[in-house]
Amino acid sequence: MSIKTTIKVLMLSLLTLTLGMQTGQEVKPVEPLTPAPTAENGEMTDETPALWFVELMSPPLADGGSKTALNQEKAAFRSQAKAAKLQYTERYSFDNLWNGLSIEVGKGDLAKLSRIPGVKAIYPVTTISIPKEPPSEETIELYTALAMTGADIAQSELGYTGAGIRVAVIDTGIDYDHPDLGGAFGPGERVVTGYDFVGDSFNADPTSPSYSPVPVPDPDPDDCYGHGTHVSGIIGANGAIKGVAPGVKFGAYRVFGCEGSTTADIMIAAMERALADDMDVLNMSIGSAYQWPQYPTAQAADRLVNKGVVVVASIGNNGANGLYSAGAPGLGKKVIGAASFDNTKTYLTAFTISPDNRAIGYINAAGCPPAPFEGTFPMARTGTSSSTADACSALPGSLAGKIALIRRGTCTFYTKAKNAQDAGAIGVVLYNNAAGYLSPTVAGSPPITIPVVAITAADGALIDSRLAAGDVYLTWTNGTVSPSNPTGNLISSFSSYGLSPDLSLKPDIGAPGGSIYSTYPIEKGSYTNMSGTSMSSPHVAGAAALLLEAKPKTPAQIVRTVLQNSSDPKPWWGNPGLGFLDNVHRQGAGMLDIDDAIMATTKIEPGKIALGEGEMGPQTVTLSVENNGTYAVVYDLSYVNALSTSAIITPSFSTSNASVMFAPPSITVPAGGKVNVQATIYPATGPTYGQYGGYIVFTPQGGGQIYRVPFAGFVGDYQAIQVLTSAGYELPWLAKLVGTTYYKQLTGATFTLTGGDIPYILIHFDHQVRLMRMEVFSTSGKAWHRAYQEPYVPRNSTSTSFFAFPWEGVTTAGNKTYIVPNGDYYIKLSVLKALGDDNNPAHWETWTSPVITIAR
Repeated sequence: MSIKTTIKVLMLSLLTLTLGMQTGQEVKPVEPLTPAPTAENGEMTDETPALWFVELMSPPLADGGSKTALNQEKAAFRSQAKAAKLQYTERYSFDNLWNGLSIEVGKGDLAKLSRIPGVKAIYPVTTISIPKEPPSEETIELYTALAMTGADIAQSELGYTGAGIRVAVIDTGIDYDHPDLGGAFGPGERVVTGYDFVGDSFNADPTSPSYSPVPVPDPDPDDCYGHGTHVSGIIGANGAIKGVAPGVKFGAYRVFGCEGSTTADIMIAAMERALADDMDVLNMSIGSAYQWPQYPTAQAADRLVNKGVVVVASIGNNGANGLYSAGAPGLGKKVIGAASFDNTKTYLTAFTISPDNRAIGYINAAGCPPAPFEGTFPMARTGTSSSTADACSALPGSLAGKIALIRRGTCTFYTKAKNAQDAGAIGVVLYNNAAGYLSPTVAGSPPITIPVVAITAADGALIDSRLAAGDVYLTWTNGTVSPSNPTGNLISSFSSYGLSPDLSLKPDIGAPGGSIYSTYPIEKGSYTNMSGTSMSSPHVAGAAALLLEAKPKTPAQIVRTVLQNSSDPKPWWGNPGLGFLDNVHRQGAGMLDIDDAIMATTKIEPGKIALGEGEMGPQTVTLSVENNGTYAVVYDLSYVNALSTSAIITPSFSTSNASVMFAPPSITVPAGGKVNVQATIYPATGPTYGQYGGYIVFTPQGGGQIYRVPFAGFVGDYQAIQVLTSAGYELPWLAKLVGTTYYKQLTGATFTLTGGDIPYILIHFDHQVRLMRMEVFSTSGKAWHRAYQEPYVPRNSTSTSFFAFPWEGVTTAGNKTYIVPNGDYYIKLSVLKALGDDNNPAHWETWTSPVITIAR
C-alpha cells in the first residue's frame, strides 16, 4: 500500500469513528467558530431584467430538430410579434443547442411577449459581471494547487499532459502572446482557434458609466482584461508556471469586453461556436445564479455533453447568499459544476512593521486606491473597547498622518474606512476576526480615497499588541510573502451552495479556487493571484483533459462519474477540528483527485445520488460496480454523514442522522466483471426544511484505492418551504411606476394604460418557483384569463429584493387574446412550488391584489 493510500485510509477511519453510523442519533446544531458570510443589506432592490430568452416549441438541431421547422417558427414569432405591436430588439437566434431567440423588450411589454403564439417559455437573460481586477503580484507558482489534486503526480509520475485534447475557454479571451500559453494564435499554435463575440468596448451593465450593450464581433479573441488568461493558465500554462494540463490546445471564445458585464445569450452563441470547432472540453467560469437546470445556458450545455464535449462550469461565488444559490450552466444535469477550496498557500504583496521589519501579506480592498509600494508611516489603534476598535462609530481624537488598525465585525467595511478617513487617517489596515484572509470592499458614497488593506486575525493581533506597548511604523513595499493559508483545503467562503431547485445534487466536485496564482496579460504584469470558483472550474477542466488523454474512450457523460468516484471529501470550514465533513451540497464529491481517477480500475454508477424529499421515506438505490482491473476485488461497504443545513438565506448547521443499509454489506467484483449492490438510504429527520447528505464508501479488503458515491436530499416535505414572503416590505405589491420608483397602492388604484401608466405586481420569491401564474378577474367574479404563466422562475438573491411584472390590460387563453374593457379588476397570483404537484392545492401559494381600475 502506498503512503498516499495509507494516509487516506487512516483519514477515512478517523472520520468514520468521529461521525459514526448515526442511525437513530439525535440531530444536534453545530456552530461555526465565526458566522457564515452574508450578502444581506436590507435594501429593496429591483432584480427585473430587460433582456429575455424566448424558447420556441420544436427541439433544437442537437436533439434531432429540423432546420426548416426551426426557421419557420422564428419567422412566425417575428410576424406574430409585429402583429401584436411588440416593441423589441432581436439579439441572437439559436438553432443548434437551444431553439429560440434572445430579445430586448421594455418593462411594460413583458406580458405581451409571453402571449405571442408559439412561445413555449421565457427566461431572463441575466447580466453576468466580470470579476474585479486584482492587485498584481510577483511570485510565479501554481504548484501548491496542483499538489492538492494530484495533478503534479499525473504529470511527473504518470506522464500525462493533456496532449491531443482541445479545451474551449468561454471567458474574456486569452492573451495568446503570453509565452506560457504558446506566444501566438492560429492553426499549429497552442491557441488554435477562437472568436471575439463582443469587442473591446462592450459592457452590458446598464448602471456603468461605460455602458455599451451593442456587440462588435471580430475574429481576434485577445484578452484585454485578464480573467480568461488566468483561467487558461490554470488549465494548461506551460512555461514559468505550469497548469494542470500543459499539453492541451485552446479555443478562445471571448464574451466580455475590457470591463463590465456580459449576458447569458452571448454564452450560448459561444457554446455553439465551440461545438462547431470540435472542442473536447469546455470551461465556463461564469454563470447565472439562483437558476434552474432548465435555464437556457444549462440546457445548451447538457446538449453539448450529448454531442461529446465535457462541460465544466463554476458553480458560483454566491455562498453569502445562502442555499439554492448555484448557477447555470453549472446546474446542468450533465455539466460538471465546480466548487472552490482554498489553496494551501497564498501569494501576497507585503508591508513591513517595526521594529524588526516583519513582512505581513495583505489584500487590497475593492472600492478604494491600492496601497503604494513605498513610504513609511506611523500606525494607530482606533481604541480598546469593542465600539472603537471596530471603528463602527465616529473615532475620537485625530488619526492625521497615521494608518489605522481596525478589527473586522459589527458594521460594514465602508463604515470603518469612512470613520477612519474622517478622523484624518491616510490608510487603513483591516484585520480578520476569523481564520484566513478576506477580500473586502469599501465601495460607497462618498468614496473612500485612502488605501485600505486586509490581513489575517493573527497578524492583526500582533500589530495590536505592539501598538499597545509603543510606537509601530508601517513601510509599504513591493515585496511578496508566501504564507500557509489557515483555510487551505477547506471550502472557500464564497463558494455557492446547492442543492439544485429540483433537488439534484449540486455542486458535483471541488478543486482549488481560493488564492490561485496564474498567467495574466503581458501588459498587466504577466502573472497574478485571483480567487473564485472561476479558478476551480478550469482546474477540473484541465483534469478532464488529463483523464481523456489517459482514457481516450471515456464518454463525455461518464467523465464526471470517474472524477467523483475518486474525489476526497474535506472537513467542515466552520470548525475543522470537530472532524465533521462539509456539506455535500457545498463540496459535492469533495476535492478532485486526478491521479487516483486516472489510475482507478473500478467505476461505480451512478456517480452521485439525489434522494429528493425525505417525506418519501427510505429509498433503495442500485449501484453498479465495474472492475476493469486484472484481479478480483472485495469491497466492504460503509457510509459517513456530512453536516446538514437549514434556512435558505442564512444557513445554520447540524449533524445528520441519515443511515444506509447495504445488501450485501460486502461484494466481490471479478476482474473484468460487474456486480450490483443495493443501498437503502434512510433520510435524516432534521433539521426542519434542511438539506442533508453523506458518502457511500467502498473500501477494498487488503488495501488499495477507496471509492465514494455522494448522496444528498431534503429533510421532510419540500413544498413546506414558503415561497412568497414579505421581503421586509409587505410584498407582494400592486404598484405604480413613476420614473424609476415603484409606489405601493394600498387600496387599489386607477390606471389609464397610456404613457407607462400601467399596474405592476412586485413579488419576492424566497425560493425558486416551478410555475408562476397571474389570472385576471373582474370584481363581479368574471374570469378574464391569464396575464402570465411562466415556468422555472429563479429565486431572488437576497431577502429584500424583488421582481416587477407589468400588466397592460390584456389577457390570453390558448391562442386567443382578450383586451379587457374599462372596469374594476383584481389579479390572482399563484405560484407552484419546486417539484410541486399542480393538482395538489397544498403545493400552491396564492395572493390576491387590491382592486385595479382600468380607465383608458
